[in-house]
Amino acid sequence: MTTFTPTISADVLAAVQWAVAEEAPLEIVGHGSKRAIGRPQQAEHTLDLSKLTGVTLYEPAELVLSAKAGTPLAEIEKLLADNGQRFDFEPMDYGPLLGQAPGRGTIGGVLAANLAGPRRLKAGAARDHILGIHAVSGRGEAFKSGGRVVKNVTGYDLSKAMAGSWGTLAVATDVTFKVLPAAETETTLIIRGLLDDNATAAMSIAMGSSAEVSSAAHLPERMAARVLDGKFGGDPATLLRVEGFGPSVAYRLGQLKQMLGNAGPLEEVAEDASRALWRDVRDVRPFADGSDKPVWRISMPPANAHHMVLALRMQAACDAFYDWQGGLVWLRMEGEPEADLLRGLIRQFGGGHATLVRAAPAWRASVPVFEPQPAALAALSARLKAEFDPKAILNPGRMVHSSDSATSMGATEGATQ
Repeated sequence: MTTFTPTISADVLAAVQWAVAEEAPLEIVGHGSKRAIGRPQQAEHTLDLSKLTGVTLYEPAELVLSAKAGTPLAEIEKLLADNGQRFDFEPMDYGPLLGQAPGRGTIGGVLAANLAGPRRLKAGAARDHILGIHAVSGRGEAFKSGGRVVKNVTGYDLSKAMAGSWGTLAVATDVTFKVLPAAETETTLIIRGLLDDNATAAMSIAMGSSAEVSSAAHLPERMAARVLDGKFGGDPATLLRVEGFGPSVAYRLGQLKQMLGNAGPLEEVAEDASRALWRDVRDVRPFADGSDKPVWRISMPPANAHHMVLALRMQAACDAFYDWQGGLVWLRMEGEPEADLLRGLIRQFGGGHATLVRAAPAWRASVPVFEPQPAALAALSARLKAEFDPKAILNPGRMVHSSDSATSMGATEGATQ
């Protein structure tokens, strides 16, 4: 077994070219914060990008940042915060959920997993903010796509094709992202005591209003006690985040209170407490319990999600909470993953996608971790995989069993992050 630890892009190219020549599959890792997502790896050799680090360009006035793929995300976010800026798509940190310390993710992993957070409703995901990449394909060929300016037209955008591919198409060596000014202030309005159906209705009203709510989530009974170190108590909490300039935030909060004042008791948390609350929602703190109980990430129509969860609870023991106005469900099973049951109910209640983000290795090896693709999309994915990595050198078997080449790239998952 060989571990390659490149410090420059040329070393990445050399390592992949060796793997192609030897037909020796490579596992691609940064700091390993998301290594336990997907099927257990089927590669003897490792390409470790943790030493390929450094911010190579940062122009705050131009809202552009470039960095080597192995650069820690925490390091970049501190640099941005020191300059009053942020990644508007709010990339989540999988570390706590997977039993690791927070802050281990890399900027390359942000793109590979197409990360997003609670602000996804307004800001999109990583694929909506990537400007350009330098990468090495599974053919052992270096290429680049996009550029270092916000307005850039260079034909087909391969940068976005890398989003959500989990390292199965190419190895990104350098990435360039758009950044934006951080909000001057933020406050979260909390409605207490709502059941899931009423919470869904309240979030819909808020998101459809002129209050410009940037995030909406619902923590059912007991879930609220697992954020902010238990300061909320156990009653359900429906969260509505408002960001911007101080007077604008105060005015919009007043609008929300007028619309939703009869829904239930109202509370507010502001500034650091609000940011900490949304970090806990973003990083799935209610289920970051150190166990390997199966956790699913489900994207489906917001109006139907709570109906699906209720139907599932009739047949299996589980806990759930909701982000993205109810369109993102985080679900923890108490026993086996129940993949067939869950995906059947998702289809029954309007369709969607389910990803098994945490489970014991035996379950990850036997259950389709990523949502199986429809035949037409699977065929397209197979053609894309054949163009970029015809010998299946990169992260073989991570997304599906390596013998199933028709769905070896996760275009569906990438599109729904």
